[in-house]
Amino acid sequence: MSRALSILQVPTPAAWLEEAVRQRELLLIDHANCEKKAASTALALMFTYAEDERLTLALSRLAREELRHYEQVRKLARELGVRFIRLGPGRYAERLRKAVRPDEPQRQLDVLLVAALIEARSCERFHALVPVIGEPLASFYAGLEAAEARHQSLYLELAKAQALRCGEAWAPRLAQLQTLEATLVTTPDPLFRFHSGVPA
Repeated sequence: MSRALSILQVPTPAAWLEEAVRQRELLLIDHANCEKKAASTALALMFTYAEDERLTLALSRLAREELRHYEQVRKLARELGVRFIRLGPGRYAERLRKAVRPDEPQRQLDVLLVAALIEARSCERFHALVPVIGEPLASFYAGLEAAEARHQSLYLELAKAQALRCGEAWAPRLAQLQTLEATLVTTPDPLFRFHSGVPA
């Protein structure tokens, strides 16, 4: 079982894993995009909440690690002869971010909880892919799983600290976002992406 499945309501459907095996090149290209987006998210939070020293220092380290992962994905893709193309975004992160409440301090709590869920799903998918994706991706993804679990835990701890500051219970809000996340990964999705739902 994945280290991060504890904050997810559902595992990745088998149909998505089967599609990932068929579309290994596309999976790798979108994985690289995810690493860039993860670094970008951490940097954006550092600018938005610059007064929070714990958050900014922790996310500075996280952003550097995400960029190292991006470089590792590109290196592996180059070795496998994968030609990078520009991909449009899938629905997953966009729909989760649309659920974020617009006003502070609730916005900060929601953004951190959404980030925790995305990292948790990445961790869970790496874990699920290892037995089926074949080498060299299997070993590569096994090596990344622990990092994604740490990122999920960091975002969840930051969210708990924010909930304490703003006097809101974090668990009920996480449950609402978990339900949306589960829907996105278990319903038909027209685009195959690293975080997409069941192939339509």
